[in-house]
Amino acid sequence: MSVLLVTGIALLGAAAGWAAVPVGRSLVTVPPGGAPRRSTLALVGVVVFGGLAASRGADPALPALLLVAATGLVLTVTDLTALRLPDPLVGVVALGGGLGLTAATAATGEPRRLAVAVAGAALSLIGYALLALLPRARLGFGDVKLAAALGLPLGWLGWPALRLGLLLPHVLAGVAVLVLLAAGRVRRDTPVPFGPALLGGAWLAAVLT
Repeated sequence: MSVLLVTGIALLGAAAGWAAVPVGRSLVTVPPGGAPRRSTLALVGVVVFGGLAASRGADPALPALLLVAATGLVLTVTDLTALRLPDPLVGVVALGGGLGLTAATAATGEPRRLAVAVAGAALSLIGYALLALLPRARLGFGDVKLAAALGLPLGWLGWPALRLGLLLPHVLAGVAVLVLLAAGRVRRDTPVPFGPALLGGAWLAAVLT
């Protein structure tokens, strides 16, 4: 993919990040000063969209991945500010991503990849549901549903991406909690959003595999 096209998609990510804050605020109750800065989300959007464009190139699944990423930016806002992953947004990730991957499958003529995508969603759902049922688990069922929705594109990208996408969120969340504890921003019993780690792990898996 040309540098010009990657740059254009990165700028589209900036617009998606800028819009994510007011959209997210409209879906949940946000305490005063609780939402991330729009400039910060715009920068995150540049990195997320630009990284996908640079790494996936002419992959026919790129439009579906960008849709998931745009919705993920809004989910990041809602989870960071209100510890909520609204079902309609998770539904956009699942339905929009699924339709986009179906179109990509038709373009590639590889129905096996769509079957692996469905298997990825099922494995993610089962794995995270079991984790959520463990004693003292901090996972909510919003996290479980988001993990299942993200399992679709991760499965479509292949088993290595799926494995990495299932592992990385726990690494990212663990590091974030340790940093917050060291900085005195949270206590051991403070609820911490897991959605951003799920989304960040999925993005890293998509760009690294």
